[in-house]
Amino acid sequence: MKQIPKSHADILEKPAFAHLSTIMADGSPQASAVWIDTDGPLIVVNSAEGRLKDRNIRRDPRVAISVIDPDNPYRSLMIRGRVSKITNEGADAHIDKMAKKYMGVDEYPFRTPDEVRVMYYIEPERVASMG
Repeated sequence: MKQIPKSHADILEKPAFAHLSTIMADGSPQASAVWIDTDGPLIVVNSAEGRLKDRNIRRDPRVAISVIDPDNPYRSLMIRGRVSKITNEGADAHIDKMAKKYMGVDEYPFRTPDEVRVMYYIEPERVASMG
């Protein structure tokens, strides 16, 4: 597992929007804008079961993430890796934590009654940084 360079780790602590790329069944890429978090050396993304990225990750755990420093668009991280863990445990509390980080609110405001939140833990395998 590759480490995020200390020089760029702060980007992941900021409310920086990332693009998560997954692989479609036909092999083509699919990208989604996501909120990101970390758990030690792992990158964490929260979504809902049944969405396209959820289906893609469950079929093929290889992903790529691109994230730009919101304070300096010439600083960025590009991460390729693999989802090593998928869990619902703690996912509801985690999406509220992400809503606080990204929106400044205590509760995720876009939840639907039938939604089942899920967290993906990504192990970085290749990391590149710029700026």
